[in-house]
Amino acid sequence: MPVIAVDGPAASGKGTIARALATHFGLPFMDTGLLYRAVALNLWRWGGDPADEFEALRACADLGFDPDDPELRSEPVSQFASAISVYPSVRTALLKRQQDFAGQEGGAVLDGRDIGTVIAPQADVKLFVTASPEVRARRRLNELEQRGMHAHYDDVLADIRARDERDSTREFAPLKPAADALLLDTSNLDVEAAIAEAVRLTEERLANN
Repeated sequence: MPVIAVDGPAASGKGTIARALATHFGLPFMDTGLLYRAVALNLWRWGGDPADEFEALRACADLGFDPDDPELRSEPVSQFASAISVYPSVRTALLKRQQDFAGQEGGAVLDGRDIGTVIAPQADVKLFVTASPEVRARRRLNELEQRGMHAHYDDVLADIRARDERDSTREFAPLKPAADALLLDTSNLDVEAAIAEAVRLTEERLANN
């Protein structure tokens, strides 16, 4: 069974697409972003400083979490996760857990920002899912409003752009498409169309392999 890597920036739709691919192909799924959110949640609950790499690394220890914990997707934890994900020590601490999942017998689907380049460069299929910052900001704003949180579009857009800058310019495992990644721009696609295109691209790449 294949290993499928799905990468992309925040609010591009990569998580939804990766889950749909896992269901379609009957593969186990890992949202690697949840690992960073779990570390961030530890740090936040401790009252730690996301600007301190040593404190962020300590928050990686004994990492256990409930993937359905709503605090994992809260805005403070999102901000912490974005800040600590630039630290090489944090990424190294979480590396083996992700690679073990990708290397399991029977295949897997993983989504994140460095799956096709660092975690699973041997993946059978690599998708890089993207969308314009403006579209992603509107999506994020809708998500926040659905959770009962009030935000302004301009602030959300600025945050999206700041995250893109941090993710793409960090020295260790920057966000970028793998050389052999298939690009999927979801700017003008609804959820169903984006999933259908991802399935088509994946099946075509598997057939060619």
